[in-house]
Amino acid sequence: MLSKEEKENIKKAISKKAQDLDERIAEYRELTKPIPPSEAIGRVSRMDAINNKSINEAALRQAEKQRQGLERALQRMDDDRFGLCTRCGNPIPTGRLLLMPGALTCVRCAG
Repeated sequence: MLSKEEKENIKKAISKKAQDLDERIAEYRELTKPIPPSEAIGRVSRMDAINNKSINEAALRQAEKQRQGLERALQRMDDDRFGLCTRCGNPIPTGRLLLMPGALTCVRCAG
């Protein structure tokens, strides 16, 4: 079971990561706006822009998924089982939770 101080440190890490992700999500949303046909770019440039848009859309989905994981981690913080591996039941090291607050498993079970 995590101490109160460890939980506070994890909450701070979650808040920092959430803020960073919110900024990235805003950037990706800007980059994935439709390209108006009236914009005067060449055929090859338009193809590049469409390809880049697809890549940015995938990055946006990944960032949104990570953000949702952080929200779920915050909701689970008060649960007695927070910080315990969902597979083996062993404690997840605090360092792992600080790096990956949404982690549900220990390193051994994740691999």
